[in-house]
Amino acid sequence: MKSRLPKVLHPIAGLSMLGHVAATVEAAVAGAATGLVIGPHMEGVTAGAARSFVQKDRLGTAHAVLQARPLLEAAEGPILVLYGDTPLIRPETLRRLVSAVTQGPAIAVLGFRAADPTGYGRLLTRDGQLTAIREERDATDEERRIDLCNSGVMAFAPGKALGLLDRIRNDNAKGEFYLTDAVALAVADGESAAIIECGEDEVLGVNTRAQLAEAEAEFQARARRAAMEEGATLVAPDTVFFSHDTKLGRDVVVEPNVVFAPGVVVEDGATIRAFSHLEGAHVSSGATVGPYARLRPGARIGESVHIGNFVEIKAATIERGAKVNHLSYVGDARVGEGANVGAGTITCNYDGFSKHVTDIGAGAFIGSNSALVAPVKIGDGAYVGSGSVITEDVATDALAIGRGRQVAKAGRARELREALGKKKGG
Repeated sequence: MKSRLPKVLHPIAGLSMLGHVAATVEAAVAGAATGLVIGPHMEGVTAGAARSFVQKDRLGTAHAVLQARPLLEAAEGPILVLYGDTPLIRPETLRRLVSAVTQGPAIAVLGFRAADPTGYGRLLTRDGQLTAIREERDATDEERRIDLCNSGVMAFAPGKALGLLDRIRNDNAKGEFYLTDAVALAVADGESAAIIECGEDEVLGVNTRAQLAEAEAEFQARARRAAMEEGATLVAPDTVFFSHDTKLGRDVVVEPNVVFAPGVVVEDGATIRAFSHLEGAHVSSGATVGPYARLRPGARIGESVHIGNFVEIKAATIERGAKVNHLSYVGDARVGEGANVGAGTITCNYDGFSKHVTDIGAGAFIGSNSALVAPVKIGDGAYVGSGSVITEDVATDALAIGRGRQVAKAGRARELREALGKKKGG
C-alpha cells in the first residue's frame, strides 16, 4: 500500500477493512469469541478482536493460525479463519460456511470462480468432492487451468482444527506451513471437505490503492442498491456515497452528489438536496437539507425543518418547522420550533478557548446578517433586527437591534468621486 498506516486499517466507507471483517463476523455469529493474529510492532491493530496474538516469524498461514492456540484450545464450536484485507464477505456467506461444518465435513472452504485465476490456489476435486488445495507455484499445468479458486477463508468443524494444523509440514516451494494443506490431511483421515462458493466480488483481497478503490466501489454499489430496495430514491445513484453505517428511511429522496460520512440517520420522507455533506447527523421525517448544505457531528434536524443552501449546522438542534435557509452557520445551539434564521446569520460559539451555547426560542425571527455572540438566549417570539450583533439575552417577544445608527450626508458621494478622480488623474 506504500503507507505508514497498516494495510488492514485503510478505510472503506469510513470503516477500516479490519472493522468490516469484524462487523461481518458479529453479524454472522453474534457473540463469537474472536482473536486477531498480527505481525510484530502492530499492537495497535486490534479492532474488533477480544484477543490478539503476535506472529513473530512469518512462516505461513497455518503457522499464523496456530499463534492463537489458546483460543483454538478453548473453542467448543466451529472455528472460522478469515483475513483482515478481505472486507466484502457477506454475513450470510459465513453462516453457510459454519452450517457446512456442523453437518459432517471436517473443513469447509470458501471458493470462487475467478475470471483470471492467476496467482490463486486451486481447489482440486474428485467426483465433485474437495480433495486438496494447490498453491499456484506448486501446481501442475493442468491444475493451473482450473478456475475454481481458494479465497483463503475456511471453517473447521468442532474439535478438528488443532489436530490438523499441528500436522502440517513446510515441504513446499516456499518452505511455509500452508493452512490449505489441512484439506488433504483431513481427506487422508477419511474425513470430507466441503466447498462453499461465493462471487468473486466477495473475496476481493486488497493489497494496493487501486484494489482499495475497487473495494470501495463495490461497497458503494451494494449500499446504493440496498437503499433503493428499502424504499429510498436516489436520483443519480452513482454520485451518492454512503458510509458503512448510513441509515435511510422510506421515501427519502437523495439528489445527486451527496456524501454521507459516518453516523448519519435520515428518517422517512426527508429530502437531501444536491451537493450536501452529512456526518454524525440525524435528519427527521419531512425535513429538507440543501442543496450545498453541510451537517456536522451533533446536528439534529427536526421534523419538517428547512436547511438551505450553503448552511452549516454543528452540534445544534433545529426543532420542528424551523428554517435556516441561506448562507448561515449555526453551531452549539438550539433553534426553537418554527423559528426563522435569516441569511448570513452566525452563532459566534467559540471565544478561542471554549465553546458556548446559543438558544433561540420558538417562533423567534433572526434578521439577515446577524451575529449572535454566545452564550446568549433569544426568547420565544423575539425579533432580532437585520445586521445586528447580539451580545445580551433578548426577552420573549422583544425586538433587539444591535447596530450603528445610519448617517446619510447629502451630496457627499459626488464630492468624494470628484476628489478621488482628481487624485487619480493628477
